[in-house]
Amino acid sequence: MSSQNAEILSYLMKGKTLTPMEALQMFGSFRLAARVYELKNLGHPIVSEKITVGDGQHVASYSIDFSSLTNTQ
Repeated sequence: MSSQNAEILSYLMKGKTLTPMEALQMFGSFRLAARVYELKNLGHPIVSEKITVGDGQHVASYSIDFSSLTNTQ
């Protein structure tokens, strides 16, 4: 897993959401959707939701679907 993917996954696993602009500012990722695609293919339960930002633009906001994680104890 690339360090950028690891950083993004770590951020999302803290229960936070992430938009493409935030990913660019925080992690230097110009292609958040591609990073999310790679993480999903590794089995991480990432979901997206369309949100409206300040200027009326619609963007994707990504988060972890914690309800789909199973207890491994």
